[in-house]
Amino acid sequence: MSVKIGFLGGLGEVGRNCASIEIDGDLALIDCGLMFPEEDMLGVDLVLPDFSSVLERPNDLKCVILTHGHEDHIGALVYLLRDVNVPIYGTRLTVEFARARIEEHGITPDLRRVELYEWVAHGPFRCTYVPVSHSIPDAAGIAFDTPEGVVLHSGDFKLDPTPIDGVPTDLRSFATIGQRGVRLLLADSTNAERTGYVPSEVTVGERLDEIVSHAEGRILVACFASHVHRVQQAVDAVVRDRRKFAFIGRSMLR
Repeated sequence: MSVKIGFLGGLGEVGRNCASIEIDGDLALIDCGLMFPEEDMLGVDLVLPDFSSVLERPNDLKCVILTHGHEDHIGALVYLLRDVNVPIYGTRLTVEFARARIEEHGITPDLRRVELYEWVAHGPFRCTYVPVSHSIPDAAGIAFDTPEGVVLHSGDFKLDPTPIDGVPTDLRSFATIGQRGVRLLLADSTNAERTGYVPSEVTVGERLDEIVSHAEGRILVACFASHVHRVQQAVDAVVRDRRKFAFIGRSMLR
């Protein structure tokens, strides 16, 4: 049985994350994200993965497997599902983010919730979810058990020993997978090419506490709605200072 890996977007860019894994002619997609346009893309609202290779053979696509719920990993699902209807696997929060995103377009998706460490089998695809630390809960790396060996997709991760949700990247589980032998590693970590390391998210919370406690007037915090941990840190800082808070914006309210 042959195993092939392809990319529909996401290489050398921040966004459009979408990879394909093919086993003996059957396809699965890993993530299906969109990208917001660059400054020179006048008149362009969104940039999507190149689905042409999949839509040329729609019956071969068996499922979509999601690593986490950020827009650059799930935002293009609705555009794919206009042409194909396949099961979508993800962790609890991930599938709920995907559900909200898709159903607002009048499409009812086939979403299948997966628990961390659970093994999932769909056709020739067999994989397990391993927790990774990211700026959104329920993020995971995915290890595929293929005829050619283990294909490991790290998911978007950060090595933070003290993450906000208390769930660090499970290096022990990754080490166990490594002992079995990994044929291919697909590593996804923004700015990983830079030297040095990034401080823990805890330091951001400490700085927010300092800013809030010294501010005399109203405070405005700009943040992606899907950056759940940062939203929680801002709320915690405000509550500790006995202030009132309100969410502004459709995405935040949703």
